[in-house]
Amino acid sequence: MRRASLVLLAALVVTPLAQITMRGVFNVPLAGAEELARYFLVCLTFIAAPYVTEQGGQIRMEEFQALLPPKPRWMLQLAVELSGVAVFGILFVASIVTITRNLNSETPVLQIPFWLFFAPLAVGSFMLAVETLAMLVHTWRSRRPEAKHTVLS
Repeated sequence: MRRASLVLLAALVVTPLAQITMRGVFNVPLAGAEELARYFLVCLTFIAAPYVTEQGGQIRMEEFQALLPPKPRWMLQLAVELSGVAVFGILFVASIVTITRNLNSETPVLQIPFWLFFAPLAVGSFMLAVETLAMLVHTWRSRRPEAKHTVLS
């Protein structure tokens, strides 16, 4: 996941740079560069999100949680993770419904099939739901709150 995210980040940076170079130096605009950069942004966001979650890089308000006694903190962590599973599950179902309703659509410039354009959303939201569910199961089985710490990756 990390390598794929780095490749997508590089593609997201190189695409507008190529557009600026082609337009500014050669006076030939790169057709579809904005649409391609948007696609790389969607891919990067939803493919990297499960990795960030797994590494503990999501915002968790650990400072607030540290003020709570262990039992309420554990219950809060369970509630947050359960909410995450629900939200990411709903996002996954909504993305699948949207894709199936627009199977014959394409993006305007590059004519990327709609299902391919939205595939990172479906894959990423599914992976986020699974990763958050794994965290929920781990927190539930431990019967105690996680000693959360902020990880910047």
